[in-house]
Amino acid sequence: MTNSASTPAAPAERAVLVTGGSRGIGRAACVALADLGQVIYVNYARDRAAADATCALVEQAGGRARPLQGAVEDPAAVQAMFEQIRADGHWVHTLVNNAGIVADNMAAMMTLEQWRSVLSTNLDGAFHCTRAALSTMSVRKAGSIVNVASVSGLRAQPGQINYAASKAGLMAMTRGLAREMGRYGVRVNAVAPGFIETDMLESVKSSERGQAMLDEALKQQAALRRAGKPKEVASVIRFLCSPASSYVTGQTIVVDGGLSV
Repeated sequence: MTNSASTPAAPAERAVLVTGGSRGIGRAACVALADLGQVIYVNYARDRAAADATCALVEQAGGRARPLQGAVEDPAAVQAMFEQIRADGHWVHTLVNNAGIVADNMAAMMTLEQWRSVLSTNLDGAFHCTRAALSTMSVRKAGSIVNVASVSGLRAQPGQINYAASKAGLMAMTRGLAREMGRYGVRVNAVAPGFIETDMLESVKSSERGQAMLDEALKQQAALRRAGKPKEVASVIRFLCSPASSYVTGQTIVVDGGLSV
């Protein structure tokens, strides 16, 4: 009879965690990563039905996916998420920090809550998830982190100083983490999308000023003169998560149709 106490445990399986994976760029990233061979955890804050829909799309693409609820701005919720992943027998090898919100207003009228909520979700949330993932990545000397920033961190728009600050912070965090974690075999990169056809873009278009700003940008500033699609950003995320980018770290790849040229 085998002595179960002396039998070594099977090694934990690699997993992908995509925050804000229930829609938009997050959903497209989950589907694009389906062929990596890792189970994909689709994080969501409130909309379980949307997360389930993403899981179904991943499975249609030949992958495995599980919904995972948690508000990334809450350190306790993030800790619970990672504990659940470990309880499932997995460890986060690939982390995509995608969760983000907007709360636009001109600086003189921006409330403290508008400022703090955007920074808390977009920047603090990425930090909480990254810190939770790094302890295992550093021990296993492997891992890839991709932060979904924005061209707004390079070229801010009026009324978005909170969003621009959060995304510029993500790009700076990317560079610093790459320097820290390279010795452990962990790569850290970012993507900076421009105008992408997501719910967030729809919210910009909902106001007359926002629609006018978008029209001007697409017709006069963006070289390709159109908004991008989530899958066009997701294909870059997949590259940065895959072995194809094994010598790429500390970089921000701009995916904006030439908006920032």
